[in-house]
Amino acid sequence: MQAEQTYAFVDALWEESILPVLADYIRIPNTSPLFDPDWEARGHMDRAVALLADWCRRQPIEGLRLEVLRAPGRTPLFCIEIPGTRPGTVLLYGHLDKQPEMVGWSEGLGPWQPVRRGDRLYGRGGADDGYAVFASLAAIGALQQQGIAHARCVVLIEASEESGSPDLPAWMARLAPTIGTPELVVCLDSGCGNYAQLWVTTSLRGLVAGNLVVELLREGVHSGDAGGVVADGFRVARVLLSRLEDEASGRVHAAFHAPIPAGRVEQAARAAEALGDAVYTKFPFHDGVRPVAGEPTELVLNRTWRPALAITGAAGLPELGAAGNVCRPLTALKLSLRLPPTLDAEAASTRLAALLETDPPYGARVRFEPEKAGSGWNAPALAPWLAQVLDAASNAWFGQPAAFMGEGGSIPFMGMLGERFPDAQFVVTGVLGPASNAHGPNEFLHIPTAKKLSCCIARVLAEHAAR
Repeated sequence: MQAEQTYAFVDALWEESILPVLADYIRIPNTSPLFDPDWEARGHMDRAVALLADWCRRQPIEGLRLEVLRAPGRTPLFCIEIPGTRPGTVLLYGHLDKQPEMVGWSEGLGPWQPVRRGDRLYGRGGADDGYAVFASLAAIGALQQQGIAHARCVVLIEASEESGSPDLPAWMARLAPTIGTPELVVCLDSGCGNYAQLWVTTSLRGLVAGNLVVELLREGVHSGDAGGVVADGFRVARVLLSRLEDEASGRVHAAFHAPIPAGRVEQAARAAEALGDAVYTKFPFHDGVRPVAGEPTELVLNRTWRPALAITGAAGLPELGAAGNVCRPLTALKLSLRLPPTLDAEAASTRLAALLETDPPYGARVRFEPEKAGSGWNAPALAPWLAQVLDAASNAWFGQPAAFMGEGGSIPFMGMLGERFPDAQFVVTGVLGPASNAHGPNEFLHIPTAKKLSCCIARVLAEHAAR
């Protein structure tokens, strides 16, 4: 491959063709079904599928065949098959459903308002994960433009990843003959430690999410009359949470930990050395606020291999302006518990329910309502050829060697594929770097990284075919 020619092709494609369509995609409020139960009636997901599928069909890629799979009540998926000029199959993956709007967007920005400022394209879904299909076809197009061989490529773009990919297993079963047995899987839905080199994800945490519901009263009563007699529902919820998490240190109950492989500890140390205090300074702390621990390696391990609890929502708590002097009948908290990559999520969900529901204080009515449970993923060892080409690609387009680190988020698809294709090699990477803020306000796509990543994937595909 000619590095300069590859970048020139990819750069022109992004500027002239991809970015305008990606901006139109950002404008579509196609939030994932977990956040929009009426997604099917609203039609936003179908609009997003039609927009991206239309762009794909217009690309001058030899032999490209695209099929949109639909079924009542199930989110659509589109599958692209591109014949190869060498034996073998590569599976490339991304998704197009989005997280909800979130509050706190800066002035002039908004979730459904694409705004380009310098190297950044702001708006919900551009980086997580609308860019993935564009980067995949840009890589393949760059190879064909130079007449470089590649294996058969299958590109899957699903529409329920942000809900835990509940519809994906059925589509995978239906597409089994098309997918075959890939030797290489490329997932473009992960993060990067910085924008200065190619980052490859080596593990992903699992997730258990659901609602802790506490009820003591059939109806609200005057807090002056009941206070001191009726236990406060929020305090009961707080007591239950202390069973799961030490409130002083944030350490989660030992039952939700797993041994960290020695190799991953060494990898975390190398990543921490490369990143330094950027491990935590990338987050928008208020002045004077510090992270939970001071040592970068421990922080890397905290966000990649150790469990962590976040309370991401609540019910039963009135807005401040509407809060009267009332002991409330219900307190509900949405729990998001990140799990070590090797811990079984279904077993953890059962364990969590038992921990919270057994012997509740004051005989309160307590239930844990699970919403999703997805196990994490620990990558197999990289084959020597793949390790070499990742370094070479990163050096060619970023000017620095590739870096390797686990990620704290979850991609249910990876665990599914790891079980189904145990002999496959995996390249899990992405553009979600410092301040890109996926799932939050001011999400942005770092455009130069997306272009360079497209070039790197082209190099990987070329080397895979040349083996």
